[in-house]
Amino acid sequence: MARESKKDPQDLTVEEKLKALYQLQTTLSKIDEIKTLRGELPLEVEDLEDEIVGLNTRIDKIKGDLDDLRRELVTRKADIEKAKASIAKYKEQLDNVSNNRQYDLLSKEIEYQSLEIELAEKKTREANEAMVLRNEDLAKANEELELRNKDLVDKKAELEDIVSETKQEEEKLREKAKDLETKIEPRLLQSFKRIRKNTRNGLGIVYVQRDACGGCFNHIPPQRQLDIKSHKKIIVCEYCGRIMVDPELAGVNLTPKEEPKEKKPRSRRSANKEN
Repeated sequence: MARESKKDPQDLTVEEKLKALYQLQTTLSKIDEIKTLRGELPLEVEDLEDEIVGLNTRIDKIKGDLDDLRRELVTRKADIEKAKASIAKYKEQLDNVSNNRQYDLLSKEIEYQSLEIELAEKKTREANEAMVLRNEDLAKANEELELRNKDLVDKKAELEDIVSETKQEEEKLREKAKDLETKIEPRLLQSFKRIRKNTRNGLGIVYVQRDACGGCFNHIPPQRQLDIKSHKKIIVCEYCGRIMVDPELAGVNLTPKEEPKEKKPRSRRSANKEN
C-alpha cells in the first residue's frame, strides 16, 4: 500500500491548523515543565563556573604580585649589600685622605650610602608586610575556590540526576514538537512563537473558558465566540494577543461533574401522616 503523501501546511484547513498549534503548545508546555523542574540549577551552575574563573584569575594575580615582591626583596637585599660594601671602601679610603676636600667628599658618599641602606631596609619591611597581606589574600581565595568547586560538583551532580530522569522524555517531546512544526505554515508558526515568547507563562494559544480568554481572562463578545467556534479563521485575543481556540477543538471538557444530590431529611409531619 502506497504511503499517504504529507499534506502541505498551506493546504490545511483553519481547524487543522488550530489543532496542530494547540498540540504544539501542549508539547512545549510539557518541555517547560521539565525546565521548571530543573529550576535555577543550570543558572546556578553557570554562575559558579564564572565565579571559579574569576577566583582563578584573582589567585593568578595574587601569585604574580607575590613573585614581584620576592624579586623586589632580592633587589633590595642586593642594594643593601652593595651600599655596605661601598661604605666599607669609603671608610678605608678615609684613612688615606690628603686634604679636607677629599675627606668631606668621602664622608658625603658614606652618608649617601647609609641613606640608601635605610631606604632599602624601609622598602624591604614594606615588601615583607605586603607579602604577609597577599599571602593572607591567597589563602582566603584558595579556601573560597575550594568551597566553590565543591558547590559546583554538588550542583552538577544534582542537575545531572534531574537531567538523566527527564532526558528521554524531553527528547521525545522535542521530536514531537519538531514534527508538529512541519505541519504549520511558517508565518503562523513564527507568529505563535513570537506570542509565546512575549507571554510570562509561555502560552501562545489558549482555549475559551466561560466566555473569557483562557490567557488574560478578559470577556469575549458573543459574536467573537461564534467566530472562534466556527473555525473559519485564526482569532486572537484583542487584549493579550494570544491565539484562541474553542475547548471542544482543544479536546478540553469544561462541563462540571454533577455531584450527587443529598436526600432531604423527612419532616415529622410527613412521618406522622404515614403512621
